[in-house]
Amino acid sequence: MNIIVHLLIPAAGSGSRMKSGKNKLLINLKGESLLYWTLKSVFCSKSISWVGIIGQPFDKENILHSIKQYSKNIQWIDGGKTRQESVKNGLNNLPNNAKKVLIHDGARCLIKPADIDKCSLELNSHDAVVLAVRVTDTIKVVNKFGFIKETPNRENLWAAQTPQGFLVEKLKKAHNIAIKNDWIVTDDASLFERLSWEVKIIEGDSLNIKITRPIDIEIANLFLNSG
Repeated sequence: MNIIVHLLIPAAGSGSRMKSGKNKLLINLKGESLLYWTLKSVFCSKSISWVGIIGQPFDKENILHSIKQYSKNIQWIDGGKTRQESVKNGLNNLPNNAKKVLIHDGARCLIKPADIDKCSLELNSHDAVVLAVRVTDTIKVVNKFGFIKETPNRENLWAAQTPQGFLVEKLKKAHNIAIKNDWIVTDDASLFERLSWEVKIIEGDSLNIKITRPIDIEIANLFLNSG
């Protein structure tokens, strides 16, 4: 696969819902850190040429130790106060030749290498792509008092995952505009949406869950044991 794509991994999760008392990417999963399994998939992909991990300085030693098998092949980048600020720091520390970038949550350790490559490939045709899965549940929009206001057509609903991929210069521009306008978003695709820039959905896999709660660790263990 003749594609050169850089990848950034925000790795500053506090693990508050995991009740672990530490960065959740350091949680043990089959004898390795959660982040180890994420990186294993990344380095099994064919399209990624460079990897940067964005984390808090106080976590640096523990994180790098937990992924010592890969530490020589990644660049550490100090994160900011928010995910949005951390990603901007990551963009500013990309190599000068970086034209395309994927941003992947470190807590999505079950990502398939083929889905990483699929996102990379689609950046040949689109400025921005998001891996996502179709919503299968019926979704209700509820007001602040707990009453249902509407039921959107689920055929038009997708649950966003990562990786999310972008042309580097365009994403940098979006982040700079966000700073000027005090926009706060939870993912980078939302910046493109606010600017009415197109984002292409790439169908992913429902197993690409974000490890957030203790039950997610059990699911991940079951999946990895079956592999």
